[in-house]
Amino acid sequence: MKFAVIVFPGSNCDMDMLWAIKDIMGADAEYVRHDAESLAGFDGVLLPGGFSYGDYLRCGAIARFSAIMSEVVRFAEEGKPVFGTCNGFQVLTEAGLLPGALRRNDSLHFICKTVPLKVENNQTNFTSEYEAGEVIQIPVAHNDGNYYCDEATLAELKANNQIVFTYDGENINGSVEAIAGITNKAGNVMGMMPHPERAMESLLGSEDGRKFFASMLKNFGRVTA
Repeated sequence: MKFAVIVFPGSNCDMDMLWAIKDIMGADAEYVRHDAESLAGFDGVLLPGGFSYGDYLRCGAIARFSAIMSEVVRFAEEGKPVFGTCNGFQVLTEAGLLPGALRRNDSLHFICKTVPLKVENNQTNFTSEYEAGEVIQIPVAHNDGNYYCDEATLAELKANNQIVFTYDGENINGSVEAIAGITNKAGNVMGMMPHPERAMESLLGSEDGRKFFASMLKNFGRVTA
């Protein structure tokens, strides 16, 4: 399968994402600009981290209106894999492809460090290579990673097992119930604040991100083949 790595003005993790999926995992992938109008020939979408459009208004609020996003929405509606990390997660919530919103960290400080994450649900197409309850080490780098949703949405997330990752031990940014990553109801759209693409080699401190991308390739590759 072939992945599109979407590049917005202000993206700064697009190279990390392409390196992870293409050079480390061996999948086919290319950059696609924000102003492109087609995803023809692609099977999946990856939205990288960064500061799209300078994070003006709200993080991801302007990127949501980029030309390519109508295609991303179409991909999601057709059941194809769509993954967003950090700013990509923010874009997905702004686009209505994932519930909730990302607010300023409780500390009001930028957080940049490797944190432990607990795998709350390993029965997704993004996490099947992990063990249930496994604690993994993944870097974070965000100023607005405080996940928020109302009580009704939280109950729905729990009922549908959409909560995939939580921060283990310390709720680093004040997220509701320490949520670090969720999926949509259909299970083909995933967003998380931590960066699995930065945890691909032991030289960088962790290889725990590999199983994330391995899960995607195994499960969605079978679906789209």
